[in-house]
Amino acid sequence: MTTTHILFETASGYALFERVQSEEIGQKLDEVQARILDLGKFGKMLKLKSFMPFKNAVHALENQNDVSEGVCNESLKAFLEMNLPKSSKKAKVCLGVDEKNLAGSIKQELSIDCASDELVHELVRGLRFHSEKLLAQLKEGDLEKAQLGLGHSYSRAKVKFNVHRSDNMIIQAIALIDQLDKDINTFSMRIREWYGWHFPELVKIVNDNGQYARLAKLIKNKSQLTEEHLPAMEEIVDQDAGKAKQILDAARSSMGTDISEIDMINIQSFADRVISLTDYRKRLHGYLQSRMNQVAPNLAALIGEMVGARLISHAGSLTNLSKYPASTVQILGAEKALFRALKTRGNTPKYGLIYHSSFIGKAGQKNKGRISRFLANKCSIASRIDCFTETPTTRFGEAMRKQVEDRLAFYETGAPPSKNIDVMQSVINELRDADEDTPMADVESEKPSKSDKKEKKEKKEKKKEKKEKKEEDEDTAMDVDVSEKKDKKKKKKKSSK
Repeated sequence: MTTTHILFETASGYALFERVQSEEIGQKLDEVQARILDLGKFGKMLKLKSFMPFKNAVHALENQNDVSEGVCNESLKAFLEMNLPKSSKKAKVCLGVDEKNLAGSIKQELSIDCASDELVHELVRGLRFHSEKLLAQLKEGDLEKAQLGLGHSYSRAKVKFNVHRSDNMIIQAIALIDQLDKDINTFSMRIREWYGWHFPELVKIVNDNGQYARLAKLIKNKSQLTEEHLPAMEEIVDQDAGKAKQILDAARSSMGTDISEIDMINIQSFADRVISLTDYRKRLHGYLQSRMNQVAPNLAALIGEMVGARLISHAGSLTNLSKYPASTVQILGAEKALFRALKTRGNTPKYGLIYHSSFIGKAGQKNKGRISRFLANKCSIASRIDCFTETPTTRFGEAMRKQVEDRLAFYETGAPPSKNIDVMQSVINELRDADEDTPMADVESEKPSKSDKKEKKEKKEKKKEKKEKKEEDEDTAMDVDVSEKKDKKKKKKKSSK
C-alpha cells in the first residue's frame, strides 16, 4: 500500500504532511536522493496539512517520552483523528511513521494502516533537513531552541529516572575490585622478587600478599630483627606465634644478600603502596556488600555478594539479569566456550560465572552440572524477586540457599528435598505474619468514633428485623403448605370410597 500521509514529530509539535508525489522506484539512486536535498523539488513531493504545537515544555517532554517508548497518547490520537481523512474503498489512507513501535501503537489505537519502510525514512530525512522552511508557523531559530531545551530536559529525565541507577554502583565496584586484584597480585610479585634478594626464606613462610608487604615494612634489615619484634609479627600473621618464631629463626640463618639503605627506602615506599591498595580493597569489598544487601539482597544471600555482583555486571543491570532464563544464567560468562562448542560440535559448557560459587565446589564431579543447573534456576528467581519487589528482604534468598543445600544432600545421601512451592509459600506466610504484627499503639489510634458505633448498631438492628420477618414469612408459608396437603389427602380418601 502506498503511503499517503507522513507524521513528523518535532520538538515544537506534531506535523502532518500529505504526500503529493515522490519516486518509489529507484529511490536509492543518486539523482532521486539529490532531489530530497533540493527544497524546490522536495516541496512538490509533500504538502503541509496540519501542525499542532505543544502547550509548554512539560507537555513536549511527555510527548517525547511517549514517542520514544512507542506509545500513542491522547494528544497525538486527537490530532490524527481530527486531521487524517478516513479510509475508504476508493481512497485508502496509509500513514508513514518513522518509529516502528509508534506505528504499531497508532495502528492498534486508531485502526489506521501505517508504514515504516525506506521510503518513509527518506521522506522524514528530507522533512528534518527542510523543517524550518516547510513549517511556516515557526520563526527562524525557534525549532533549534526547542530542540536544545527538549534535549536537555529529556536527558535530565532519563538520568534522574534511570531504572538501573542503583545497580550502576555495583557494576563499577566489582569492576574496580577485579582490577585491584590484578594490580595487587602484580605489585606483590614485584615486592616478593625485590625483597627476596635480601630475605628469600620469607616467601615460603608467608603466602598472603598483604601480610608479606607488612612484614617487609616491619623487618626492614633482617640482621636487626630481634625477639622484641615478635608481638608485632604475631599481630600481622593473625596471632600465629609459631609462624612468627619461624620468621625470626629464618632471619638469623638467612642466605640472602645485604642491601643498602637507599634500596631499602625504595622497597619500604613500594611496600606502603601495596599495603594501601590492600586496605582500600577491603574497604571497597565492604561497600560492595552493603550495596548488594540493599539492591539484590536475595541474590547475595543465595550465591554471595561477589558472584552476584559479577552476574549483574555481566548482564549489564539487575533488570537485564531478571529477564534472562535460567539456561542463560547458567552459562553466563562462558560465551566463548559455548560458541566454540557449537562451532566444533563439541560438549557445551555446564557453568559460567556461577562456577565460583561454593555449591559447585561442594558437589561431586558427576553432580556439578546438575547442581549448576539447579543453582542457576534459583539465581533467576532471586534476581526477579529483587528487581520487582518494593520491600527488599533476604527471606527468599535464605530459603533458596537452604533448598540448594538440601539438593546437594539429596545427590549424596538420597534424602528427599522439600518442594519449591511449599518453601515459597512458607516464606510468603512468614512475611505476611510479620506485616500483621503491628504495635498496639497503632491499633488504639485507629479506634472507631461514637458516630461510627451508632451506625453499626443501627445496621445490626435492621439486619435482625429483616431476618425475623423472613422467618415469619417462611413459617406462614410452611403452615399453608401443610394445610393444603391435608386437604388433598382427604379428597383422595373420599374419591376412593
